[in-house]
Amino acid sequence: MIKVDKLRGIIAERGLTQKDVAESLNITPKTFYEKMARGVFGSDEIQTMINKLSIDDPMAIFFAEE
Repeated sequence: MIKVDKLRGIIAERGLTQKDVAESLNITPKTFYEKMARGVFGSDEIQTMINKLSIDDPMAIFFAEE
């Protein structure tokens, strides 16, 4: 389960928008928002976000337990 609030916080801390992240994933902002709402991303999308956002502890965000 993805910690969407933490991911949104990191995006904001990096001075980016969700649209910026969507573009880096080569998906539309609408698709990105839908994936955020469901909390589901593909492994390649997760890796791209880890790299683009310089996430130090991806396990706490992308592989969090309820």
